[in-house]
Amino acid sequence: MTAASHTVTNQAPPLVGYDVFTSDRALAEAVSRHLPAELLDEALGELRALGRATGSEQVREWGELANAFPPRLRTHDRYGHRIDEVEFHPSWHRLLGKAVAAGLTDAWGRPGGHVRRAAGFLVATQAEAGHGCPVSMTHAAVPALRAEPELAAVWEPLAASRVYERELRPAAGKAGALLGMGLTEKQGGSDVRANTTSARPLAADGAYLLTGHKWFCSAPMSDAFLVLAQAPGGLTCFLVPRVLDDGTRNAFAIQRLKDKLGNRSNASAEVEFDGTTWARRVGEEGRGLRTVMGMVAATRLDCVLGSAALMRQAVAQAVHHASYRAAFGGLLADKPLMRNVLADLAVESEAATVLGMRLAAAYDSGTERDLALLRIAVPAAKYWVTKRCVPVVAEALECLGGNGYVEESGLPRLLRESPLNSVWEGAGNIQALDVLRALRTEPAALDAYLREVGEARGADPRLDRAIRGLLTELADLDGVEARARRLAERMALVLQGALLVRWAPPEVADAFCAGRLGGDAGSAFGTLPHTLDLRVVVERARAVG
Repeated sequence: MTAASHTVTNQAPPLVGYDVFTSDRALAEAVSRHLPAELLDEALGELRALGRATGSEQVREWGELANAFPPRLRTHDRYGHRIDEVEFHPSWHRLLGKAVAAGLTDAWGRPGGHVRRAAGFLVATQAEAGHGCPVSMTHAAVPALRAEPELAAVWEPLAASRVYERELRPAAGKAGALLGMGLTEKQGGSDVRANTTSARPLAADGAYLLTGHKWFCSAPMSDAFLVLAQAPGGLTCFLVPRVLDDGTRNAFAIQRLKDKLGNRSNASAEVEFDGTTWARRVGEEGRGLRTVMGMVAATRLDCVLGSAALMRQAVAQAVHHASYRAAFGGLLADKPLMRNVLADLAVESEAATVLGMRLAAAYDSGTERDLALLRIAVPAAKYWVTKRCVPVVAEALECLGGNGYVEESGLPRLLRESPLNSVWEGAGNIQALDVLRALRTEPAALDAYLREVGEARGADPRLDRAIRGLLTELADLDGVEARARRLAERMALVLQGALLVRWAPPEVADAFCAGRLGGDAGSAFGTLPHTLDLRVVVERARAVG
């Protein structure tokens, strides 16, 4: 018997069955803006298909299941043989297979590849962020592999493949492969120069045996890993395959999987190399940091994109809820105070998306100016956007009230995930110091940055004042390390403001400049000036279509 008191009313329907790509106007506009016309139809078709799949009930369920049943470590088989394998729920493999098939590891060798791939990454990780780690590592490994052309000839086509093969086999027998990374160690963390893992050269050219450990090894189920170790000539990059050419397993002992705050569906491990671990040198001895920096820069951009994806999904859920939920005589989205909160969140989300996509486009253009821009803008963006993710997701959760605090809403999973990208690939201080390093050693980087923001000068007086204030701060570098975070924040905000003034609707750019550059807002979300046209901003952020 159904009790009359149990009739369900005034609840928002689930946000499923929609196109995650098309309904994200800021993202769709960025793709159209940055891709050449001859690539646009094909790219939009692929991204719409991925968007519809990501927004489907089935794929959302895969994300939930992959988190509900996290990976398990199997060190031995039933007979006692060491196997060091990670078991995942079938939903994890389905998500990863769909991402690989969508070309999310294929950016470096096709026209417009970075913009297309960045947009797809931003879409796909909204269903589940954890599987973005192996996708990101595999994509980012390519610049490092190219330091050793013979290795790149074997591994780059496998990394760019649209075939996902989960079984561990020699590279020659696979149609596609995933790559992971192991840089940090217990004693050093981000200070990889303190690494103690040693590499002993063998008679064969470029072959070494490794002894040591890695405190964080990303995507430990991958086919190969880029690691740093101390060779006779200094810190060097190496490729460590899981399976050797003769079909035997390489010595790659997974000691344990990390029990993490979020990112539960993804495995992160501690691994040991026992002195018989075979590795192939990548690049010159003693040039390990230079070799891996291309990989690190690419994964840092993925941190920006991953945070933008989390923010977008959180804001979409908040706006969706408020568009259906009624209280105090009307829809929440129509209440002036709630509208202010939603608009403020939407502006932050759009700023992150526009910045991330501009940096992806810089990779595609490959001009000297754009490559110089990446060297200073990537760490600044990584610093700021990833730090904004936590408060955005937390405020979006609050928009759902008690419903948002319940696991079934999906917001708690987003909240647990939200700090990750700020920690991954160098936490805030590392990013701020890298901005300083670019300022001190690469004049072309600052010049490229100033040219980029200069494209918007004269369009908004608040932006112009912010640019002048930044120039004043850059002119005085005394004691700059202690204020490196302040400088990185300002550089990111000015760049976001310049991009929004150029490309976003006037209502979005106006709200950003008022709240982030004009000082006309409080510290919390929902404190934008009441005179702004916030209804347009909120409606733009709705996930429809």
